[in-house]
Amino acid sequence: VQLQASGGGLVQAGGSLRLSCAASGRTFSNYVMGWFRQAPGKEREFVAASTWSGGSTRYADSVKGRFTISIDNAKNTVYLQMSSLKPEDTAVYYCAARSGLLTVVRSSGYDYWGQGTLVTVSS
Repeated sequence: VQLQASGGGLVQAGGSLRLSCAASGRTFSNYVMGWFRQAPGKEREFVAASTWSGGSTRYADSVKGRFTISIDNAKNTVYLQMSSLKPEDTAVYYCAARSGLLTVVRSSGYDYWGQGTLVTVSS
């Protein structure tokens, strides 16, 4: 399994950004895809997760209502649409995958990880 994250960059507070994660290497119909982030000096934290079908999604309280996870099956790509960005959203964002249908929040519950993409939100 390979996960390739992209789309990070510098954005002003209140702005929007869309991250992409291209997935390859197998059929993901029975996988959960997740987004995590890690700010400097902090532990990696859960952001959002979705079953491949999109039928079940889960969000961290800190991003609920501002971020949306979605999956384009035809492109084998997972997106994280981020809006109303805040300086505290600054972090390296990672996409991850786990087999099964449970949208777990523990990073240890994910089997595969992408390389991360940096999001910087200026105030």
